[in-house]
Amino acid sequence: MSVCLLMFDNLSDKLQRVFKNLRGEGKLTAENMEAALREIRVALLEADVHFKVVKQLIEAVKEKALGQEVLASLSPAQQVVKIVNEELIKTLGTHASRLRFANEPPTVIMIVGLQGSGKTTSSAKLARWLSKNQHAPLLVSVDVYRPAARDQLAVLAKQLALPIYTGTAEETKPLELAKSARREAVQTGRDVILIDTAGRLHIDDALMAELAELKETFQPTEILFVADAMTGQDAVKSAEQFHKQLGITGIILTKMDGDARGGAALSIRSITGQPLKYIGLGEKPDAFELFHPDRVANRILGMGDVLSLIEKVEETIDKKQAEEMQRKLIDNEFTLTDFRNQLKQIRKLGPIGDLMGMMPSLPGMGGGMMKELKNAKVDEKELNRVVAIIDSMTPKERENHMIINGSRRRRIAKGSGTSVEDVNNLLKQYTQARKMMKAFSGTLSGQGFLGKKLSKLGKLPSLGDLGNFKF
Repeated sequence: MSVCLLMFDNLSDKLQRVFKNLRGEGKLTAENMEAALREIRVALLEADVHFKVVKQLIEAVKEKALGQEVLASLSPAQQVVKIVNEELIKTLGTHASRLRFANEPPTVIMIVGLQGSGKTTSSAKLARWLSKNQHAPLLVSVDVYRPAARDQLAVLAKQLALPIYTGTAEETKPLELAKSARREAVQTGRDVILIDTAGRLHIDDALMAELAELKETFQPTEILFVADAMTGQDAVKSAEQFHKQLGITGIILTKMDGDARGGAALSIRSITGQPLKYIGLGEKPDAFELFHPDRVANRILGMGDVLSLIEKVEETIDKKQAEEMQRKLIDNEFTLTDFRNQLKQIRKLGPIGDLMGMMPSLPGMGGGMMKELKNAKVDEKELNRVVAIIDSMTPKERENHMIINGSRRRRIAKGSGTSVEDVNNLLKQYTQARKMMKAFSGTLSGQGFLGKKLSKLGKLPSLGDLGNFKF
């Protein structure tokens, strides 16, 4: 996941405390294991995980964790973490569930859900995702009851340069609109039709009858239920009812970037029996991703999500530039010019808090520092100020910051319209950032290399001020 899942922060903190306490025990016994399981149970329930799911997960962990080979192992606490991780992955779905496509195009995908869950936005995001993955989607809204819903989809389609069938004045029924959209898809060579259906504030017979008619007519390959993660167990109940009456094939969970407890994500697959396929992580069009159960489980247990970080880096950063930057970092040639350029590059990846959410908890980098970075707030004006200060330096000063004495600092401050204090802060943050950038460079070579880099750095200085920049 390339975006920080805020909703799991509290659960993650509590579980990591449990494991820390277990590691502090000289020996793992049935007694302290039972105490740890009680804490895990409470943490999951407080995270709004469905009680049936909690019961199943705890029983599975208990059965494995109290086995003789775990109790007698050289690192029992680590074994328990491994078992909890495996059971979390099973609960979340074991592996990423990908879309199925029809043997004969166009594939029909129905997007269903309650009003306000994010159906229309998710339809547009999914169309964008498909278009970036070698498909040619066509959008159509069949919500004939709320013109604003159809207008919203049309606006989103225009913003994302996606094709949409908007219908004619005579087409006033969902079935008519959907049939015309299928004809247009065939004529224009579109291989996927995304039908954004109408929603209601509550499930009712009229809505289900309409959806059942669409299903019967088009035999969709996928019926994706859109659920708002912020509504917790209400989202799980709605998904369960839709599945019983309609037969959904997968779930899109929206607002996963919100400050909720995360129970819906951990419950919805077990309760419905259907996989979580995609998650929405914000309002931006690209804040929509395939759901990876193993990566989310790793994040919850503080193991980070290095794979997603690497994928995001590869998508965003020019490979040759990255290799050159890595060489400079290793050879200690990272200049203020590079610092300015790197800030701009990292900004493309998103807020530093999101990036740090993908980093594993590592020795030499305390939980407090990691939390500080995850919660770092960013400001576009600060970045502009940084660029102005660096641009006011001479080439020699940018190449060697050590020559910037008091008089030079005053000149730089005057030239950039800032204060000497601003220049001093920048130089301090630059030296700190050199250490951080060097640590990040290891990510490109894998988690093992990253761990070695961070352990060599030892205890990093406070990075609170670094959060003032818009990365």
